[in-house]
Amino acid sequence: MGDGSVNTAHCIADELGVREVQVRAVLALFAQGCTVPFIARYRKEATGSLDETVIAAVRDRNERLVELEKRRASIIESLSSRGILTPALRAAVDAARTSAALEDAYLPYRPKRKTRAAAAAEKGLAPLADLLFAQKDADGRLSVDPDKEAKRFVSRERGVESAADALSGALDILAERFSEDPDARTEIRKVFARKSVLVSSGLTKNDAQGEKYRDYFDRREQAAAMPSHRVLAIFRGEREGFLRVSIAPPEDDCLAVLKRMFVKGTSASSRLVARAVTDGYRRLLRPSMENELRAAMKKRADAEAIRIFADNVREVLMSPPMGHKATLAIDPGIRTGCKVVCLDDKGALLHSDVVFLRRPNAAGKLLSLIKKYSLKAVAIGNGTGGREAEDFVRGMRLPKDVIVASVNESGASVYSASESARNEFPDSDITVRGAVSIGRRLMDPLAELVKIDPKSIGVGQYQHDVDQKELRRSLDDVVIGCVNAVGVDVNTAPVELLSYVSGLNMQTASALVKYRSANGAFRSREELKKVPRLGPKTFEQAAGFLRINILGQADGPPPANPLDASAVHPENYHTVERMAKAMNCSVSDLIARPDLRSALAPRLSDFVSETAGLPTLKDILLELAKPGRDPRSSFEPLAFDPHVRSITDLRVGMVLSGVVTNVAAFGAFVDVGVHNEGLIHVSRMADGRLPSGDFAPSPHSSLYPGQHVTVVVTGVDLERKRIALSMRKSDFPQGDSRPRGNSRPQEDSRPRGGHE
Repeated sequence: MGDGSVNTAHCIADELGVREVQVRAVLALFAQGCTVPFIARYRKEATGSLDETVIAAVRDRNERLVELEKRRASIIESLSSRGILTPALRAAVDAARTSAALEDAYLPYRPKRKTRAAAAAEKGLAPLADLLFAQKDADGRLSVDPDKEAKRFVSRERGVESAADALSGALDILAERFSEDPDARTEIRKVFARKSVLVSSGLTKNDAQGEKYRDYFDRREQAAAMPSHRVLAIFRGEREGFLRVSIAPPEDDCLAVLKRMFVKGTSASSRLVARAVTDGYRRLLRPSMENELRAAMKKRADAEAIRIFADNVREVLMSPPMGHKATLAIDPGIRTGCKVVCLDDKGALLHSDVVFLRRPNAAGKLLSLIKKYSLKAVAIGNGTGGREAEDFVRGMRLPKDVIVASVNESGASVYSASESARNEFPDSDITVRGAVSIGRRLMDPLAELVKIDPKSIGVGQYQHDVDQKELRRSLDDVVIGCVNAVGVDVNTAPVELLSYVSGLNMQTASALVKYRSANGAFRSREELKKVPRLGPKTFEQAAGFLRINILGQADGPPPANPLDASAVHPENYHTVERMAKAMNCSVSDLIARPDLRSALAPRLSDFVSETAGLPTLKDILLELAKPGRDPRSSFEPLAFDPHVRSITDLRVGMVLSGVVTNVAAFGAFVDVGVHNEGLIHVSRMADGRLPSGDFAPSPHSSLYPGQHVTVVVTGVDLERKRIALSMRKSDFPQGDSRPRGNSRPQEDSRPRGGHE
């Protein structure tokens, strides 16, 4: 199934709600070595314009089907090698379409440690178990006398001392049979999925470390309805030894299902069968189903937590860049002084120093650096001392054209201690590297944040509790998607950024940077083919996402072909040239003149070719309107309330400006400039509820990391250092009509690919 066959395509198409031909096309492109961004951007005709999310889902589902087929083959090999693969068993294994169904079919035949049932079978008690289960005599009329039949199996040589021993062993055999019956497991699995209740209780209520789990010390909740963050929190509490957790439906419901399946009547043997059903459920089937349900709940919770984490990372990476401005970056420090660095407009380190803000010459020193290096922005880390440093800088009477901005420094220390930072600044200590990272984040968050593990960006929850392989795959997809959506200037980008470009990896990116260092700036995309290890396939996958932007550089003129600075793929340069020829103009004219593009729009079908259908032609026309356009929003600095510096300054009813730092399933965290983030619960994001009675569909539908918001303080808990915030109009002081939050990023027309 997992080889791209019609069956696989049909299965995936049915699950994802797309057409089978689209899935087959995506699988074929993957087989050719194409990447997700390339397929989504440049192969829309083949896929029916599937987006990156669906294309990645096709990839992931196909990989799971491949794993399922590997497991099926392994099971068949195991059964065959032991000589127990009957035609009926082979058919059952082949018919399984899910991992659970496959394992159910294999379970009775899987090699296992010696069980009570196996021991009873070795004593020759399987025929007695069969007689009891038949619940009738050989003629099919009268039920057997269990005691009478059991006496026939008494044998001291075999270790069966009495009829009671024989019956006990026979019931052990039946209990295991019932617990391993595929149909029984399927039905009980349904009951567990629908009716299970999670019950948690505290094991160490007086333990200070366990206090964070006190909300779960006495809790009952329908398992199917539990949100992901609560599942992960409770499982973590259990793992750390603070909670005892059980998950199961009412026992009577499960026993009723099993007795309907296996108990036939009210005879003595039927009553024994009922005993075996109860024992098999309690001792074998329930623990198995509970483990399976736990795994399913964990998988669902992981998927939701990873999705939220990935959404947050995407928003942070796509935060508005200030752009290329020479910057003074400050890593705040009160006792040890502020580490200060001066960066040129490309992010190169010009100077570093330490400034103690409480000393008389501090302001003069900073103003002198700003003047000496013609700095146009001041980036201040938002860690300890950040508000004090920001207030100090804003009070220095800076030139009016100098931007002052607070920068989230999460992960800056990770970068400063990394091999990448050591290689770039071998003669600087980690404090200098950290300050450089803060300044570069203001210039271009994406270009700087790709240098650190996305898990260190500070926007996830329970990231250490979820499946690490799935988390890594998801976050890599996000980073790759962001980098390729923005595009990369091949002449200025660092190796870390280039390594995320479609088709490239760390080796090819390093080769590209090495070639650039030896030969100077690239003047055309065609020149990329000269880079060692960058072959035709790699060029095909990467070229459209690499920009040749050398306009204004001291070492040469702009690229000869203006399309080299755009997202138009080289395979379609000839298409644009045909368009220009049809309009009796040059390619540069098509880019510069909206009237020519408007006249061209109704004629797009005239230019359909093997490499460009209508979807691609429409993309080309949009790209000509804004070559290399940046999908990120415009930069707007945020100023906190200068009178509010710590949580003790807060009062209920205060209206403050803040920035969203993290979004979770239950709400959003906001930095209002007091070192402790406040929480906007999902119920406080908007007035009223949806028709369903719920709050917002999800916090992500209302807010995103980096968003500037206006909030009102609704609660302050000094002891627990918790701040409750609201965006509901009804919570604001009467007459306050300020906007509650800026809109989501919209595309603008800034040149794309200006990363350092």
